[in-house]
Amino acid sequence: MITLRLLVVIHCGCFKFIVLNCLTLMKALRVELKKIRKAVFPVAGLGTRFLPATKAMPKELLPIVDKPLIQYAAEEAIAAGIDTLIFVTGRNKRAIEDHFDNNIELERALRAKGKHAKADMIKNILPDGVECIFVRQPEQLGLGHAVLCAERVVGDDPFAVILADDFLTYEGNGITSDLVRGYARSGKTQLSVTEIAGPDISKYGVIVPNKRPGSVAGLIEKPSALDAPSNLASVGRYVLTPDIFGILRNLTVGSGGEIQLADAINTQAENDGVESIILNGCRFDCGSIRGYLDAIRYIDDSKK
Repeated sequence: MITLRLLVVIHCGCFKFIVLNCLTLMKALRVELKKIRKAVFPVAGLGTRFLPATKAMPKELLPIVDKPLIQYAAEEAIAAGIDTLIFVTGRNKRAIEDHFDNNIELERALRAKGKHAKADMIKNILPDGVECIFVRQPEQLGLGHAVLCAERVVGDDPFAVILADDFLTYEGNGITSDLVRGYARSGKTQLSVTEIAGPDISKYGVIVPNKRPGSVAGLIEKPSALDAPSNLASVGRYVLTPDIFGILRNLTVGSGGEIQLADAINTQAENDGVESIILNGCRFDCGSIRGYLDAIRYIDDSKK
């Protein structure tokens, strides 16, 4: 019936009517993209650069003044409309679960001393409706493997990945919100990128730019500075489409003898499935002592 109508219109020469009719049909048949409701936090790392401080305490609980790194990351996810926080943990990481759980005894002690504001603060670390799920990564096999450990919880949904080590300042609701909006526009995997000058580019996954602005042709994990295809490095915020899991399952071991998330994203990029968004703030590498101290100074100065 639709085909007959279009043939008649073509015969009459009403091109404008054809276009409008086709657009209406496309809109009616379009499948609405799923909203980003889940975020994966890979937190199984050993934090060896901060020993002995991290011998018994997860590095993700290192405080930036008065709030741990992982809480900043969780708040960024929640600001982006995410309500399911999936933590991929390892041994000696139980304290992360405790941090996001209720502490009735502490709350009662604070209220007994009249410290109601602090009691309310620890009670409301997460708003109502936000759920935490904890998944164990039994062996340290790379970021790609950590993401793959969350597959059963994520299912067939698009999702964010947030690395708490990358402490980001931002305007508005944050870079994760920007990535979520980017996904809503195109349905493609979204990368947060920032410019890195000089030899430090070799520490990152580096994007291969496409001809279209924001489009990514590839992602190369830790190339040499001479071989880097650009000065745009992927940093610790992603929105991924669920086909990433099938790619990760079939990957061979990559850089460092690990399953690299960058290699899986590179496969998506080769099929025109990846876009990038420039970081709209400052980044501090809190996986390093210098970056961690710089982040503390930044937040301390902002509170003055």
